[in-house]
Amino acid sequence: MGKPVVIPKEDQEKMKEMFKINQFNLMASEMIALNRSLPDVRLEGCKTKVYPDNLPTTSVVIVFHNEAWSTLLRTVHSVINRSPRHLLEEIILVDDFSERDFLKRPLETYVKKLKVPVNVIRMEQRSGLIRARLRGASASKGQVITFLDAHCECTVGWLEPLLARIKSDRKTVVCPIIDVISDDTFEYMAGSDMTYGGFNWKLNFRWYPVPQREMDRRKGDRTLPVRTPTMAGGLFSIDRDYFQEIGTYDAGMDIWGGENLEISFRIWQCGGSLEIVTCSHVGHVFRKATPYTFPGGTGQIINKNNRRLAEVWMDEFKNFFYIISPGVTKVDYGDIASRVGLRHRLQCRPFSWYLENVYPDSQIPRHYFSLGEIRNVETNQCLDNMARKENEKVGIFNCHGMGGNQVFSYTANKEIRTDDLCLDVSKLNGPVTMLKCHHLKGNQLWDYDPVKLTLLHVNSNQCLDKATEEDSQVPSIRDCNGSHSQQWLLRNVTLPEIF
Repeated sequence: MGKPVVIPKEDQEKMKEMFKINQFNLMASEMIALNRSLPDVRLEGCKTKVYPDNLPTTSVVIVFHNEAWSTLLRTVHSVINRSPRHLLEEIILVDDFSERDFLKRPLETYVKKLKVPVNVIRMEQRSGLIRARLRGASASKGQVITFLDAHCECTVGWLEPLLARIKSDRKTVVCPIIDVISDDTFEYMAGSDMTYGGFNWKLNFRWYPVPQREMDRRKGDRTLPVRTPTMAGGLFSIDRDYFQEIGTYDAGMDIWGGENLEISFRIWQCGGSLEIVTCSHVGHVFRKATPYTFPGGTGQIINKNNRRLAEVWMDEFKNFFYIISPGVTKVDYGDIASRVGLRHRLQCRPFSWYLENVYPDSQIPRHYFSLGEIRNVETNQCLDNMARKENEKVGIFNCHGMGGNQVFSYTANKEIRTDDLCLDVSKLNGPVTMLKCHHLKGNQLWDYDPVKLTLLHVNSNQCLDKATEEDSQVPSIRDCNGSHSQQWLLRNVTLPEIF
């Protein structure tokens, strides 16, 4: 029932060695049945829902590269055992040039005996997730394509709500709630229906709390699908013809990374919608590190892919990405003419529409006064997030003009943001900390006076000031006194008339 595996003490060393192969506890996985039972983690209201009889059929496409036997086949068995047979057209396993012998003939022999058609397709060279998925999709026969990763487990009732949503609107792309399978013990833990997909300035996918407006739209019924700005990317279902119409994946992207945001922006901007269907639960082994190596290294590949999606879909808002990741602009991102052409042909909306209508609580502000450094007039030092985390103090350091950690945006809502963190002061005389932006003004409301050059923290009625002698690397907050140390220059200031 999804309980954790305990490895005896005498096997711990061997367990650690085996962990390195796939970056999860392979010994634990091999001790669990390929068809283990799992708890029903759905909301009570989901268990009694009735779905139409004539739902579309689906092909399940699973890409793998050197996957462990136990996790790959547990994925396959869970799809077969928990999907109504008449809805499951086939399972397509796309082998992205694996080297392991057991994934060759032994795999083909094994899947031939299963009671659902399982088709193994082999890539002729290492092609990456994006191109391998495109290959699997082109071979599929079902009306719906369901993409899963190779280390998933589907739970009871996972498929019907996904297919029913697509049947009611073929332009809706749907994701299940992604539950967590521990990479250490393989314990099955239910994911939350109160988070949805977003992204930060670096174009990293992130989970954020479902906002109140989305709760209100569903009138508090948590069994209704959540409209999500972005998808995590590993697990989703899409109408096969619609997948073609909106341009499948960007085949100019390499390996993986960025493709999930690219398809998310494209779905929303080009007239579709993206939802998390809260009555569908699929588990996924989340790893802390990747076991894969890529030609050219992962960093450059993701930079190239993100560059492509920023250039095609983000309009002027791509500057948030470029200014916080200055090295990215040097990366060659190839030819994007066909993707720009696709955007025109589909008459897709601008990114500003997406920020306003789909993701108003985005980390990228829809309207802003400045984007760049915030420099102290007296000391000539700049605010710097020092790569610190949430709840830590903001720093101040010599200005380097390189963007990155010294990029702040003074937004039209009068927040001072660095990525998804806002400068926050909760008591008199500080400290000035960085907290998740809550968009409720309060302790995150700052008034910039372009004449006096002061940044007034409205709640405390104090001014942002240079560092003190006691702590030379953090700005202070003090009673306003008109001194040069309380004057700040906001670089790239855009005048309010623009809005």
